[in-house]
Amino acid sequence: MSSDNQWSADEEEGQLSRLIRKSRDSPFVPVGIAGFMTVVSYGLYKLKYRKDQKMSIHLIHMRVAAQGFVVGAVTLGVLYSMYKDYIRPRFFNVSKK
Repeated sequence: MSSDNQWSADEEEGQLSRLIRKSRDSPFVPVGIAGFMTVVSYGLYKLKYRKDQKMSIHLIHMRVAAQGFVVGAVTLGVLYSMYKDYIRPRFFNVSKK
């Protein structure tokens, strides 16, 4: 494999450095992960005070909220990538780096 391939993992690259490198390439992935963890944490906190609501309904609502946040972050990432690659160079004559 060539060394300029951004998708191949280096043997000596650690998990943290890999996460930081991929975060620079697509900044909305950490936002999605953080949002997912926030929704899960909030859901676990609210689990104690759910009153009459069934456990299965509570878990379904939390799953939908977490998935919605992640899908929203991925959608924003795709839109940002499209803007950066296609719209900005066309209208502002910015070369790709």
